[in-house]
Amino acid sequence: MNGKIAKSGRIKAGTIGNYALFIGPTMVLFTLLFLIPMVSEIFYSFTNWNGIDPTFDIIGIKNYIRAIEDETYWTSFWFTIKFSIFVVLFSNVIGFAWAYVLSGDIPYKNFWRALIYAPRIIGGVVLGFLWRFIFQNVFVQFGEWTGISWFSQQWFTTPESSFWALVIVMTWSLSGYLMIIYNSGLAAISKDYYEAAIVDGATKWDTLKSITLPLLKGTTARCLFIAINWAMLLYDTNISLTNGNPYRTSEGVMMNIYATAFRSNQISYGAAKSILFIIVLLIISFGQMKLTARNEVKM
Repeated sequence: MNGKIAKSGRIKAGTIGNYALFIGPTMVLFTLLFLIPMVSEIFYSFTNWNGIDPTFDIIGIKNYIRAIEDETYWTSFWFTIKFSIFVVLFSNVIGFAWAYVLSGDIPYKNFWRALIYAPRIIGGVVLGFLWRFIFQNVFVQFGEWTGISWFSQQWFTTPESSFWALVIVMTWSLSGYLMIIYNSGLAAISKDYYEAAIVDGATKWDTLKSITLPLLKGTTARCLFIAINWAMLLYDTNISLTNGNPYRTSEGVMMNIYATAFRSNQISYGAAKSILFIIVLLIISFGQMKLTARNEVKM
């Protein structure tokens, strides 16, 4: 009996040790890189610390009231919302279209998948500078050669053109990544469904509408979640492509928070803006997941 108890104790001790070995490093990194900074950010949002002086005072919710009354903050917030709507829509439609086309009998399909995915490998800052050159030189030359004024416009001199430039670049970068996820979802659908549909005389449009899209709802939910978060968190490409120009009309909310916290040395005020943004982002993300989970079809 004592031997069994001792053996059980060794098993439990070994199990705890395994948990500590495999989960421990992750928990340490999570605590250091997320939990502590998050708690610190919440704390500093209730102070008047400027990020330089060693002392500060607790001022309550004054930073939050100030953020709510800040027109430039909500202008950048609305810009980010509009930008995210278009990017999420376009990137998912294009990503699914690429995945659907390349799921067929296409020569060199893996080469085309790699080529379409390649933009995601390029860093956001490099991506912005690369596309800035394309907009200012390649597009302009192409527009003058073809006579299409849309290409030859000065892309970063008006709020509308700067907005669409950002949408184009982000969609181009994100759609290839979503294509890979949609491709995995398409590969998981059993061929038996399609064979049965063909026997019943269904067309390709019928199978797409009645089989492919319903069975891809789980994959679509994941792609929407990824696209929403990446679009809302736009920062590096925003700086390198438009830098908020003209007159901060193409400034995303992340860029506004950075300018407040580090360029103006208002760390506590920037922290309050960041917390408000996180709350909105959580509401949008959880709402999207709950909405898409209702209609998910299990295979």
